[in-house]
Amino acid sequence: MNIKNIHIGSMIRSKVEEHHISVDRICNFFESTEDDIEKMYRSKSMDTEMLLKWCKLLRFDFFRFYTGHLILYAPQSRIDNVIRQKEKSLVFRKSIYTQEVKDFILEKIKNGTLSANDVVERYKIPKTTLYKWMKKL
Repeated sequence: MNIKNIHIGSMIRSKVEEHHISVDRICNFFESTEDDIEKMYRSKSMDTEMLLKWCKLLRFDFFRFYTGHLILYAPQSRIDNVIRQKEKSLVFRKSIYTQEVKDFILEKIKNGTLSANDVVERYKIPKTTLYKWMKKL
């Protein structure tokens, strides 16, 4: 799975194949033709309402891929930094990293693509958090 370049149609197709859902059932659910479904599989992105329907049909949160992308690749704004400073002083935050993000990072380290220091520097993940993930391997 590539979190940087998300092709939602192919991800949906793989989940459909994984769950062995028939094309007839999908067509009935979306009230559309087989060609329309095939177009959705080929599309790199889609309307959020349509994606929400896929989430319901397949009982899987496809939006988490976009959340993971934002965590890893969205630049931090100045406002975010101010909010983080306030949060640190107020409350301990529960982990914001999804399992997909953790797997992505750990795979990069395992393959030797990135070192632990590179991950900390590039993605701003605290060292202690990263080493806890690595310890669980």
